[in-house]
Amino acid sequence: MHYGYIGSMKVKPGHRAEVVAVLVAGAHALRTAGCHLYIVTESATDEDTVWVSEVWESKEHQAASLQLPEVKASISKVMPLLTGEFTRQETRVAGGLGI
Repeated sequence: MHYGYIGSMKVKPGHRAEVVAVLVAGAHALRTAGCHLYIVTESATDEDTVWVSEVWESKEHQAASLQLPEVKASISKVMPLLTGEFTRQETRVAGGLGI
């Protein structure tokens, strides 16, 4: 069963589009790291919240991806734009469309 991760992050006011752009731009590097699905979404009800949904081959693949140069660069770009408020949920992916 694949590993799933759903997380949210609060951005500083006025920076959501910038954070989304950085996260989306870095997505291409994840496929070779074992990522099957990576979706960045903007909250429809909160101007300062970004959601990221991921499906990975395993939890270990997701953890290892954090060491990729592209991922490290994306994280360093967005961290100053975030408030430090995060949520996260780990899941076991049973299946669905797009996986």
